[in-house]
Amino acid sequence: MKAQLRKKKPSLPIQVNLYEAKTQLSSLVERAANGEEIVIAKAGKPMAKIVPIAPSGTKLERRKFGQNYLGITYMSPDWDAPMSEEDLADWGM
Repeated sequence: MKAQLRKKKPSLPIQVNLYEAKTQLSSLVERAANGEEIVIAKAGKPMAKIVPIAPSGTKLERRKFGQNYLGITYMSPDWDAPMSEEDLADWGM
């Protein structure tokens, strides 16, 4: 009989008030580094979130040259056309 693997449910963020966050910042950062999400609230209204950054073993994917962060590449069909005299003058050439 195979053991069934249970998926760990993501825990709900912990909400703390601003005063508590100021006094307990070190411990809140430590908890976030261990995977918890902490929401900082002011007068009961969520204002900020402390979340863990990518683990050090995770390699961030580098952008490909010429692409923006969404991976979109666009070049105008005339990108290499000679510049007009007016454009050259604007560029001081």
